[in-house]
Amino acid sequence: VQLQASGGGLVQAGGSLRLSCAASGRSFSGYHMGWFRQAPGKERRFVASITWSRGVTDYDDFVKGRFTISRDHDLNMVYLQMDNLKPEDTAVYLCATGLIIGDQGDPRNYDYWGKGTQVTVSS
Repeated sequence: VQLQASGGGLVQAGGSLRLSCAASGRSFSGYHMGWFRQAPGKERRFVASITWSRGVTDYDDFVKGRFTISRDHDLNMVYLQMDNLKPEDTAVYLCATGLIIGDQGDPRNYDYWGKGTQVTVSS
């Protein structure tokens, strides 16, 4: 399994970015696709997840109403649309996947991780 995140960059507060995650190497039917973020010196934190088959979504409270996760079956892509960005959103964003039975917000439940993409929000 390979996951490749892209789309990060530098943006001013209030701006938008769309992250992409290209997934390959297996069928993801039944899998969760997740976005996490990690700021320097801090733990990896759940951002959002989506079930590959049914498209059921879940969000961290801090990003609800501002971020939207989606997936494209034909292209094997997962997206994270980030609007109204805040300086506190600055972090490396990583995509991950796994067969989640328990908490989809727990990074330990994900089996595969891609390299991250840096998002920097200036005030």
